[in-house]
Amino acid sequence: MIDHRQALDILAAADARRSARRQFLKVAGGGTLALGGASLLSGCFDSEGDDAPRPTPTPTPTPAAVTDSDILNLALNLEYLEAQFYLFAVNGTGLSAAQIASGSGAAGGTVTGGARVDFSRDPLVGAYAREIAADEAAHVDFLRAALGSAAVAMPNINISGDANGAFTAAARAAGVIGANETFDPYATPENFLLGAYIFEDVGVTAYKGAAPLLSSKVFLEAAAGILAAESYHAGLVRTVLYAKGINTPSLVTASNRISAARDALDQGGVTDQGLTGTGGAANLVPADADAIAYSRNSRQVHNIVYLNTTGANLNGGGFFPNGTNNPNPTLRVGLP
Repeated sequence: MIDHRQALDILAAADARRSARRQFLKVAGGGTLALGGASLLSGCFDSEGDDAPRPTPTPTPTPAAVTDSDILNLALNLEYLEAQFYLFAVNGTGLSAAQIASGSGAAGGTVTGGARVDFSRDPLVGAYAREIAADEAAHVDFLRAALGSAAVAMPNINISGDANGAFTAAARAAGVIGANETFDPYATPENFLLGAYIFEDVGVTAYKGAAPLLSSKVFLEAAAGILAAESYHAGLVRTVLYAKGINTPSLVTASNRISAARDALDQGGVTDQGLTGTGGAANLVPADADAIAYSRNSRQVHNIVYLNTTGANLNGGGFFPNGTNNPNPTLRVGLP
């Protein structure tokens, strides 16, 4: 079990070392994240011996270095979203005011939408939902304890199932419903599963993508543990949707469309995968040819949760109408 006091000590030491952080951090799955160092924009060079004035090179603004604290706060934003969705579905209420305030005591944002699901229609799904809700709330508490005063407050979150809600916008973008229809994830256990499916794979790929950026072994171990828990959740949701889809094929069709929409939204190439494999096999583990789960970087994750269908909105939308909260603008606006 992680000792929170030890984690805080290591975080402080890691932050002190961050001034010497290398210019690029390798992101698993390919690509790099620019962190520091100014590059110069070269001027126009004329022929040798030309005495004409030459423009002075202009330094390119240096992105702020990304610290372990920044990465954990990005994860905390996603955990706020998941915890609120599952807790409302199970209890009809979400996180307490104390659980969404910043580490320094600033009040958290508001939650739009959220309702209790009638799981009496499927007690097994209800039992799964209660476990996942407890796990997500525990993830929020753990990350807040590890971050201490550096923990960000919960941003404004939209988990509404009405006509103007984020779930309806996501379902329309995926083609799960028509342009004038509404998707309410709290209406039935099946709708709840589809709503959960939107989130779960995103959480897994986000933790996988962030893991190589962590310097502290303590936090890396913690992130690996949360990644494992999120993978269980994602696999469970996929399994139940696939099983229900045997008698209700529309559930599999809807899930596959959600996967295709995530692929289009993240603008990171063809990586997301639906529930059906080849040769009549299920596809419960979205992975590459080596059966390794793939990664998403910060921008790709933000593109999905912001429902960034135009590719232009990097500052909020969808499930985070005013954006995620993070002191580092490099992650707050969803840069790679």
